[in-house]
Amino acid sequence: MTVLVHASRPQGADTSRLARPQVVELRRRVARITIFVPALATVVAVASAIAGIARPSAFELALAAALCLVTQLGITVGFHRFFTHRSFQAPRLIRLLLGIAGSMAAQGPLLFWVSEHREHHQKSDSAGDPHSPYPEGETVPEKLRGLWHAHVGWMLDHWSNAWQTNARDIFSDRLSLRISQFYLWWVAAGILLPGAIAGLWYGSPKHAVLGMVWGGLIRIFLVHHATWSVNSIGHMIGARSFATPDQSRNNGFIALITCGEGWHNNHHAFPSSARHGLEWWQWDLSYAVIWLLARAGLAHNLKLPPAGVLERGKNGKSVGVSS
Repeated sequence: MTVLVHASRPQGADTSRLARPQVVELRRRVARITIFVPALATVVAVASAIAGIARPSAFELALAAALCLVTQLGITVGFHRFFTHRSFQAPRLIRLLLGIAGSMAAQGPLLFWVSEHREHHQKSDSAGDPHSPYPEGETVPEKLRGLWHAHVGWMLDHWSNAWQTNARDIFSDRLSLRISQFYLWWVAAGILLPGAIAGLWYGSPKHAVLGMVWGGLIRIFLVHHATWSVNSIGHMIGARSFATPDQSRNNGFIALITCGEGWHNNHHAFPSSARHGLEWWQWDLSYAVIWLLARAGLAHNLKLPPAGVLERGKNGKSVGVSS
């Protein structure tokens, strides 16, 4: 069983600063930039590649794919299963690397990512859920608006101080807080690093730019929409193996593009489980990584649902869902 250790608040940390109107507005502006700039860059870059103006090399595409995997795992293994749900324990270096990789995905600082996701579990598909697709209504236009809200829209107009109660463990842990405070630096590093690698590999400024665009901005766009599909499609399309009190679904395609996060109904039934793919055939690369870390002595106290509870849930009985 994982025990959360609450360190004393770092000296000089001021919780009131995060709720100031200027900080709230800054967060909204950063959210708009990190949502729309990668999307625009993707449209322009793909159009340029098709037109033959600026085609990426195989090396740059491989670099983008590798960073997609690294940053997606930073979100799934790091931000989600470790920092939010504490489904396993890990030494300081692994926590740092997971925090940096997750931050490079440009989905918000660790502190706020954890807070919003815990809020989602506490109020899933009910009043107060930050990104449920259901509040809009039942007609087709209303469902489409709900899908947009759950996928992207909530990040453009949502603000919550829930971190003050939902993410106290993140705020009071010095390493987690530092990862959050340097969020923009990690995002910048995730864009500049592939540019530097491609530029040095080819000895060309042009390839440095292509590296930043494909390994940085387009990679962010792809990982964004893969992750956000769990919030939207993962609550609308798919099978329900467990009788959870929300509309979470298992979707194999979403699981494929998110390293196992698409087994979302499984996750809502057993939120603190390190493993989301609970059947042998349910692809869960994130759990495979956690398992390998454990085999290497770099992770321990992995949480898994007891077999008896699993069977009870499959028979439609309550499984005692908790966050």
